[in-house]
Amino acid sequence: MIGYLGPKSSFTYQATDYLFPTEEKKAFHSITLCLEGLTGDEIEYAVIPIENSLEGSVHTSMDYLFKSTQLTVATEVILPIKQQLMGTSDDPKVILSHPQALAQSQGYLRQHYPNVELKETPSTTYAAEYVANHKDESILAIASKEAASAFHLPIVAHDIQDNDQNQTRFWVVKKAPKQPELADNQKLTLFITMPTNQAGALHQILATFAWRHIDLTKIESRPLKTSLGQYYFIIDLWIDTKELVHYALAELSALGAIVKVFGPYTIVKATETQV
Repeated sequence: MIGYLGPKSSFTYQATDYLFPTEEKKAFHSITLCLEGLTGDEIEYAVIPIENSLEGSVHTSMDYLFKSTQLTVATEVILPIKQQLMGTSDDPKVILSHPQALAQSQGYLRQHYPNVELKETPSTTYAAEYVANHKDESILAIASKEAASAFHLPIVAHDIQDNDQNQTRFWVVKKAPKQPELADNQKLTLFITMPTNQAGALHQILATFAWRHIDLTKIESRPLKTSLGQYYFIIDLWIDTKELVHYALAELSALGAIVKVFGPYTIVKATETQV
């Protein structure tokens, strides 16, 4: 069974259905509950959002995985995100959606609905369902085309996201093997913590990859939530030559860094016509 951040017709569901069209699926109300379902063997895989090209990383996902000792990444799917304004009200007083969808559509909303109240909901699909069930209220929702179809809502405005290149990365998460096997032409994500807040620590980490010409596709810091100024680092890299990456990981260990390895995993890009 495949778990995903629900409800059905959400963008996470679309990513899940693209990868697992024939598998049985189960919706969870939060990222945390979905990943807990995986660690508790309730599901075989969990599909969760990791990063949006406009709004950045999904911190709940990153922080849960950082603390986990049981999970790894099997696959990454990149989904184009198109936001639709939907509903039956001609004079809306409120527009509902998930915080990221509202943030991704700020330009359109400022131009066309500058005086309309924006309210956050747990998901875009929740917003669409609420509008469908309260057609007597002066409200609209921002959600996907699939949600509009599922709840029989007319689309007031198409593709209102501020950037046509709006995309979200989703990870298919599974139970971790005891020792991951590196593979060429795949991606790897590292969660790195230095043992002390020592000068030059980040430089040492990056130099480990730089002189080996290992391609880093992302570098991010997140607070350890222990004390102010303490961080862990998230590094995505591309494995051109697995031996070089193996030696880099050994050097990080020699430097005293604590490294959690997620992957290696393949990347799937879903086009708009396929989802």
